[in-house]
Amino acid sequence: MLRDISVQAIFMGLLTAFAGFASSFAVVLQGLTAAGANDAQAASGLMALAIAMGLCGVILSAATRAPVSIAWSTPGAALLATTGAVDGGFAVAVGAFLVCAVGFVLAGLWKPLGRAIAAIPAPVANAMLAGILVNLCFAPFKAIAFDPLLGLPILLAWIIVGAFNKLLAVPAALAVYFLIVAFAVDLPAQGLSTVYAAAIPSAEFVAPAFSLAGMLNIAIPLFIVTMASQNIPGIAVMTSNGFAAKPRLWFIATGIFSVLAAPFGGHAINMAAITAAMCAGEEAHAEPDRRYWAAMVAGMGYIVLGLLAGIVTAFVSIAPAILIQAVAGLALISAFSGATVAAFQDAKTREAAAVTFLVSASGISVAGISGAFWGLIAGGAIMMIKRTKLA
Repeated sequence: MLRDISVQAIFMGLLTAFAGFASSFAVVLQGLTAAGANDAQAASGLMALAIAMGLCGVILSAATRAPVSIAWSTPGAALLATTGAVDGGFAVAVGAFLVCAVGFVLAGLWKPLGRAIAAIPAPVANAMLAGILVNLCFAPFKAIAFDPLLGLPILLAWIIVGAFNKLLAVPAALAVYFLIVAFAVDLPAQGLSTVYAAAIPSAEFVAPAFSLAGMLNIAIPLFIVTMASQNIPGIAVMTSNGFAAKPRLWFIATGIFSVLAAPFGGHAINMAAITAAMCAGEEAHAEPDRRYWAAMVAGMGYIVLGLLAGIVTAFVSIAPAILIQAVAGLALISAFSGATVAAFQDAKTREAAAVTFLVSASGISVAGISGAFWGLIAGGAIMMIKRTKLA
């Protein structure tokens, strides 16, 4: 195995870990906080997710000699941010995380479940995702309205760096955010001491609680959005780069590690999509059989970054929340645009997609159940009625 390691794979693995963590950890923190987690629980969840996806990626890549890249569910975190806390608080959210994780395992063990997820109409699934993301994508512009001197540099960094390197656009915005917090924001007296105190990571165990609202608001939409927008595209990236698809193994492994992360606040891990291409492509190594080291190095990088989660969370908590929300919103613009195009591309399904999008984005809650679930139901019903009429 050591004979396969290369400088190229090490570099690409480290870049993958940095880009994957820096581009979306703000979304994860925002989602966990919205779901009811306090700062310590959010930091614990971020740490648990980073370590879980790091270990899972290292083990799968080493065992299969394929560059299996694992990531946390960024769309899932966005779902949490828009759904908000359910009755019972973060404990109910953790219970929903566990149910979702068990669903991943079942999707790998029981083929009909995996086929059922694959059968969800893509326009409806993408429209639900776009509806979840749209309000979060407003944050960068709300930050400018809050304070142009603070919000505008973050947006400009994303635009300028993204014009040259799309992958580094969000990390650049994040770097400007940290500079603003360090030099332009009046920090509270206890601010830096809070950051220093968080240097030692702490895992916060949350006893799960279960409720119907948690299942319908969080578990089911989280399962669907993660499978449809992360796992299935992740498999496509692997096969397009010439690696044999092993969805059953991947679903079971990510499900098991999601189960382990859930009691400590982690919502879900899954197959990576964008960063998967970095490890599976020629940039990682000219020889495909040696690219697995890039995914292994990325996994090790995620573990190290996970151990810094307490410091990151403490630093974020001492600045105006709208600024880190702006970074999170920028991180989601690409996913929003992709989901929107996919949702409305086919004229035959455009109306069903539009209803799904509008209901999901509306923020409504009927019978204690959030708009994401009702959007999926409404769009699916319209599509079913139209197909029945045409038949």
